[in-house]
Amino acid sequence: MVAMSKADLPIETAQALLDAYRLQQRNFANTNLPGADLRSVDLKGADLSYADLSSANLSQANLRGSDLSYASLVGANLSEADMRGAMLLGTDLREATLEKASLQDADYDPQKTHFPSGFDPKVAGMQADS
Repeated sequence: MVAMSKADLPIETAQALLDAYRLQQRNFANTNLPGADLRSVDLKGADLSYADLSSANLSQANLRGSDLSYASLVGANLSEADMRGAMLLGTDLREATLEKASLQDADYDPQKTHFPSGFDPKVAGMQADS
């Protein structure tokens, strides 16, 4: 039997995610943490593609340059989050709170990225990926 390192263990809690990030792990694709409390966390440059972060609290989080492509952020609180330069291709942000979130230069797919009602990605300074 091969012993698993801590880096090989699945991420099942917000604390496990933060511990792995502190250990320089950046690949958290397909992580499932719906409703997680991730307020004010630093996940700059993390790969959270295809993650389920629906209803998570990511207010004031540093997600700068993170890959959130095809992630579910339905109902997530992203108020005051730094998402500059993030990849939001196909991301589901319906019913998410984006009040005072920094989204300059974040990439999105005009056909596949879903935003909250009334949100205008161009006004937020986002870049359409064609």
